[in-house]
Amino acid sequence: MNAAARKAAGGGARGSAAAALLLVAAGVVAFLISYGFLAMVLRGGVGGGGGGGGGGGVAGVAAGRDPVVPMPEWMRVAGSARGRRRPFHVALTATDAAYSRWQCRVMYYWYKRMQARPEGADMGGFTRVLHSGKPDGLMDEIPTFVVDPLPAGKDHGYVVLNRPWAFVQWLQKAKIEEEYILMAEPDHIFVKPLQNLAFDNDPAAFPFFYITPSEHEKIIRKYYPEERGPVTNVDPIGNSPVIIKKTLLDKIAPTWMNVSIQMKEDQETDKAFGWVLEMYAYAVASALHGVQHILRKDFMIQPPFDTKLSNTFIIHFTYGCDYTLKGVLTYGKIGEWRFDKRTYQDRPPPRNLTLPPPGVPESVGTQIVGGAFDKKI
Repeated sequence: MNAAARKAAGGGARGSAAAALLLVAAGVVAFLISYGFLAMVLRGGVGGGGGGGGGGGVAGVAAGRDPVVPMPEWMRVAGSARGRRRPFHVALTATDAAYSRWQCRVMYYWYKRMQARPEGADMGGFTRVLHSGKPDGLMDEIPTFVVDPLPAGKDHGYVVLNRPWAFVQWLQKAKIEEEYILMAEPDHIFVKPLQNLAFDNDPAAFPFFYITPSEHEKIIRKYYPEERGPVTNVDPIGNSPVIIKKTLLDKIAPTWMNVSIQMKEDQETDKAFGWVLEMYAYAVASALHGVQHILRKDFMIQPPFDTKLSNTFIIHFTYGCDYTLKGVLTYGKIGEWRFDKRTYQDRPPPRNLTLPPPGVPESVGTQIVGGAFDKKI
């Protein structure tokens, strides 16, 4: 090939290369414009005067840690929170009765088991808040903080009225290292490690189907007046299980205590709410402080009504479980096979507790077969 031909060929090749580079450059510019526009939308910078302060689009590229445009702050914070340990302290209110003691031992055993797993990093310290006013025989077995009960007669025979008063005392007097608190109860069994389900000032709670503020609006309005907002601000929850920032609980607890006592001393409220009165009081107290909860149905299950474990963290064995020997539920009627914690008011369940018959749901079987009441009490 002569020089002229080589020059012509080289020029053609260079022309083709230049055209290709031009296309690539155009594609890169289009990508930058599209990405910059998307980032501006995420930051709220389009159409709303978003150029003030940190600027939008290309202006902020050099200052950001990201290669093209800064990541939206809310996205960065959420991402870092997922990878950061956020421990919570378990607070378990209890009495010194035998009925309470054996449940606390079971609960604490399974808490320690789940805490020891790699996924249990958020499960921090543990305190049994004992509201009997004096030490008992579990002081060396379970970390315990003793507080005073309400004055004689003030609970009107409703022992859980002591719970909010116990929290008020504990929060005032105890040294609590963790930023968050899990309010728990003795009849909770941990079946998998629990992560911190709360997010900053948004506590997490389990929604109870029998806590229905909207159906009791007339009564709720005695404690949460209309000027405070709609009755739907009152969450369908109790105080347990709840994971909440310690600073928030410190504000809510005295209100919770006062509302509980007011409700108990009002005949109409006491009759309407019965044994869940203190749960309603916590929900109302939270609303009075402008606090609403992230509702997590996966927080726990309640056999026999919840039949599958799914992805739950806690089994709440508050209901009696009665079945025929064929595994048919006979709720409300004593079954041929049964487990009801109330059977063991003055002593723990036997270590050779009879196993449930075939056909009983896994939720019921797990609380028995899983070893919750065997060799732990």
